[in-house]
Amino acid sequence: MAAFPTARSESCPFDPPAELTRLCEERPLTRLRYPDGHVGWLATGHAAVRAILGDTRFSSRYELLHMPFDTGFTGALPPAPLGDMTGIDAPEHTRYRRLLIGKFTVRRMRLLTERVEQITAERLDAMERQGPVVDLMRTYARPIPALMICELLGVPYADQDMFQRHTETSMRLSSTEDERAAAMVAIEEYMRKLVLEKRAAPTDDLLSDLTSSDLTDDELTGIGAFLLGAGLDTTANMIAFGTYALLSHPEQFAALRAEPDLADRAVEELMRYATIAQTGLRAALEDVEVAGRLIRKGESVALSMEAANRDPARFPDPDTLDLHRGATGHLGFGHGVHQCLGQQLARVEMRVAFPELVNRFPTLRLAAAPEDIPLREGMNIYGVHELPVTWGEAGGA
Repeated sequence: MAAFPTARSESCPFDPPAELTRLCEERPLTRLRYPDGHVGWLATGHAAVRAILGDTRFSSRYELLHMPFDTGFTGALPPAPLGDMTGIDAPEHTRYRRLLIGKFTVRRMRLLTERVEQITAERLDAMERQGPVVDLMRTYARPIPALMICELLGVPYADQDMFQRHTETSMRLSSTEDERAAAMVAIEEYMRKLVLEKRAAPTDDLLSDLTSSDLTDDELTGIGAFLLGAGLDTTANMIAFGTYALLSHPEQFAALRAEPDLADRAVEELMRYATIAQTGLRAALEDVEVAGRLIRKGESVALSMEAANRDPARFPDPDTLDLHRGATGHLGFGHGVHQCLGQQLARVEMRVAFPELVNRFPTLRLAAAPEDIPLREGMNIYGVHELPVTWGEAGGA
């Protein structure tokens, strides 16, 4: 392999690049030349990706990794900012995870279902008032998780637009080093001020709760920024992109509307089929054999979650969106010690958002040609920037 495959089919924005699909079908691991000259690996098979994610002999530390994409950044990657849990290993990661995991249990997140339902109903009402043509991302997909994570953390919702803008800049692969640094400084300054306010006058929220832990101000600032950024961006894109997938498969849209009990399976299948967290990275800390290939100490492995989620060895007829499928075991939330901390909150939000949307607007459809839908290409999280939708009789309100 000369380079990481990125060219998608223009006819289906949900499918991985054809070359990734071919590699997944042929072999789970292949050699990959990285833009900086490093020769490492690309994992596309579900079993191989899952094995690497679950093996602590592979590191997530940024400074050990080589980027599989040409981002314009040269030299070694800097270490993860304090509080960024995706770029660190044990014991630092373990300490943070233990402090937070109890805040995001299945039971605790399900207790929030009623609040998610209230927010969803409010956003559906707003869509109806603004319609019949609206940007679903702005009016529905983004506000639901944004309101929830802001309430959980104790962040004023009025500030989420500013935070969203800086988060997107920091995650855009084409951002310059200066742009990314400026965005990160703005996020840090905002969160530090909020942390100091919570220490001085705690309220009923997660950030205030964490002020009683042994976290320093710097650590709490970093963790707060990490949680807020993840809560704003990922689920919003999954709701919008998942809706796009449903609108592109009318029979699945109709099935979700006709079968209320299908919600849980629908969320898992959409996470598998419309994978938004497309690529992970790990570095071998020692020689490790995976799928019959020897990965040497120091070699980076790019993990294609989107290819793994379409692996025919794990999911029969993988390129078909089938809400009745049992898609358990997908890698949309990752796997292993770095598996998404907020996955249960995201599930609650999606289990409400998708069914309520199709029930309120049974004639929902795209208000733009598919080729005019702006995709989030060149970003860490895939999806759409906007999703224009309409409803009612075709040609009328």
